[in-house]
Amino acid sequence: MRAVIQRVRSASVRVGETIVSQIGQGLLLLLGVEEADTEEDVQWLSRKVLALRIFDDSDGVMNRSVLDIEGDIIVVSQFTLFASYKKGNRPSWLRAAGHNHAVPMYERFVEVLGQGLGKRVGTGIFGAEMQVELVNDGPVTICMDTKNRE
Repeated sequence: MRAVIQRVRSASVRVGETIVSQIGQGLLLLLGVEEADTEEDVQWLSRKVLALRIFDDSDGVMNRSVLDIEGDIIVVSQFTLFASYKKGNRPSWLRAAGHNHAVPMYERFVEVLGQGLGKRVGTGIFGAEMQVELVNDGPVTICMDTKNRE
């Protein structure tokens, strides 16, 4: 799994003219799933996201997690995170999981994240053409890959 994690003041996901998710302060995650991903990847990434200390404390130091600030989270499926651009200029997404694997893994990740957060996690609509709006706070943007745990 690959995730782009953005600290936001607000974020929303729109499909057509309908806002399907909207949050205030918290995290917007773009999530890519590959065929090799398992439940262990779901558990590791959800724990890291929930514990990630990227919100300021009273001294202005990034020392608080999304749990500490009682923030919200939106997770948007993003198969293009597995773009391969090694050959030519047109990306290939061969490493991205197909629907049969990606949808259950995405849904499981959202479920586990929501359990840890203690409230509903917002989502987009898997496979839909979405418009994502955000006010990136900082900006703070972090990339994580469960196969490369830096």
